[in-house]
Amino acid sequence: MKWRWVIFLHIPAVVWAALIEFKGWICPLTPWENQLRQAAGEAGYTGGFIEHYLIPVIYPEKLTPEIQIILGIFVIVVNVAVYSWILYCCWKKD
Repeated sequence: MKWRWVIFLHIPAVVWAALIEFKGWICPLTPWENQLRQAAGEAGYTGGFIEHYLIPVIYPEKLTPEIQIILGIFVIVVNVAVYSWILYCCWKKD
């Protein structure tokens, strides 16, 4: 498989995304984004990246810690399923 090495980048990113959901953390890149926006003369925003950009589009209006746990579990389940399928297909061919 040509892009096998990508799994070693993607899995830590998935774990990080799930932890941010589980713990209610703000992505560490958000303060940096706000700082760069302000340096460019634009207004920053309060809260995190997800709250600012994604919640209004795809999350329910009243996001609760329980919904965040469900979303984190969903991220893990989808990734385990996809990687299991990919590994099964790769082992089948090799």
